[in-house]
Amino acid sequence: MSGSKRHVRSELYIGVMSGTSLDGVDAALVDLRSRPVLLGTVFLPYPRALKTALLVLQTPSRNELHQTALIGNRLSRLYATAVGRLLRECRVAPRWIRAIGCHGQTVRHAPASGYSVQVGSPALLAQHAGIPVVADFRSADIAAGGQGAPLVPAFHAAVFRDSRVHRVIVNLGGIANVTDLPRRGPVRGFDTGPGNVLLDAWIAWKGGKDFDRDGRLASRGQPLEPLLRKLLADPYFRRSPPKSTGRDRFNLAWLRRFDVAGHKVEDVQATLSELTARSIGRAVAAFCTGAREVYLCGGGAQNSDLLRRIGQTLPKTSVASTAQLGILPDWVEAMAFAWLAQRRLRGEAGNLTGVTGAQRARVLGAIYSA
Repeated sequence: MSGSKRHVRSELYIGVMSGTSLDGVDAALVDLRSRPVLLGTVFLPYPRALKTALLVLQTPSRNELHQTALIGNRLSRLYATAVGRLLRECRVAPRWIRAIGCHGQTVRHAPASGYSVQVGSPALLAQHAGIPVVADFRSADIAAGGQGAPLVPAFHAAVFRDSRVHRVIVNLGGIANVTDLPRRGPVRGFDTGPGNVLLDAWIAWKGGKDFDRDGRLASRGQPLEPLLRKLLADPYFRRSPPKSTGRDRFNLAWLRRFDVAGHKVEDVQATLSELTARSIGRAVAAFCTGAREVYLCGGGAQNSDLLRRIGQTLPKTSVASTAQLGILPDWVEAMAFAWLAQRRLRGEAGNLTGVTGAQRARVLGAIYSA
């Protein structure tokens, strides 16, 4: 990208996203003058020690307040490194960026108790990057009685909705969520349950790998129907939206309660892939009646085994990647937080009450000056 003066006048934002999968940091440079345009991307994997430390924070531990602060600082320095690399690769100066929208790393999500915790130090990120940061996107929605999640459906509605066809967007992150985009009327969205989180946890435990690349292990196995029925009996799957969940509920400890260790590794992996697919398929059938097109985004959209299973659960709809709609699936969430940062600076609501269940629309996020 050249350094012409037109970029000073443009609405350039950076979205920084680190999701439930704990794989690393996505940073996206987005032009938001009109329809969002992706100008550049950077991905930085988590160092092993940082990922391990973040996993420890998922459950109560000794001296966790001190550790949370220290890990938040480490994480924010990694965010700053990603932002710096993105700016260099795109040949953009920090002064041309209106703001960074930074989600932070969720370590506890408990809207029923009135909070959701995202680790990170937005002030430190602003200091290192030399760019204002918008963070803490969930608190205002939760204060208004909402789930504080999912937040990306508002962005999905802004960029993917079509008045000619009923669409559904499925985000396959650590946790999966759907956004129902009817041709007209209110938008709904909610977390369906596990996306990649259990798939990753199982192969890490049994295979020493971070994830099942392209679903190769799952494709060699056979779903264990008795086990699958037990997994699908979890009350979360029967709840009506609005609803949200996280690693707090669906984790390796939850999975081990079902005596999975005695089964073949590939069969459990296939069962977990089927769990993700069927919970999504059932959610779309129950709450997105009439949908004709389903588009997938998130890291799980690279898993061909999972995509095949999702397609089988939705035989009456076409299933494709959001790349068909002009945005590569890996970068939808990072772009969404750039867009939410712009909404915050403009004083515009970022939540959808039909998604989160909040009592009213709220401007989301807190601003940290550079």
